[in-house]
Amino acid sequence: MELILKQDVQNLGFKDDVVSVKPGYGRNFLIPQGFASLATPSAKKVLAENLKQRAHKEAKVVADAKALAETLKALEIKLTAKAGGEKLFGSITNIDIAEALEKSGNAIDRKFITSGIVKRTGKYSASIRLHRDVIVDLPYEIIAEK
Repeated sequence: MELILKQDVQNLGFKDDVVSVKPGYGRNFLIPQGFASLATPSAKKVLAENLKQRAHKEAKVVADAKALAETLKALEIKLTAKAGGEKLFGSITNIDIAEALEKSGNAIDRKFITSGIVKRTGKYSASIRLHRDVIVDLPYEIIAEK
């Protein structure tokens, strides 16, 4: 079953991609949730025309994302958390990283940050997807609170 995605779907594709999925997944989840629509020949033509018109606007968005990526690479993020020795009381997640980025003046939605759950002090790296073509690795350090 071929579908056109209306928005980004993790582990499947990005907005306006034509994807092939199993019929049950498309009929029972993607279409009712509003994540996709059927890829009929007429819908594919409309999509191709929209993508053609949007191509030059997309170049500016990618340039802005690359500029933001350069500023993020220059940041040094240090998160403090209560710890007993090396082990944290609790954990550091992408929510904490998003809050630290917001304090530094770069508001990024937490769903675009992939870091996993960290339960020890030390240096780690988070992957931030700014655009479908621009993914940046952000190093950060977790320090024990004194």
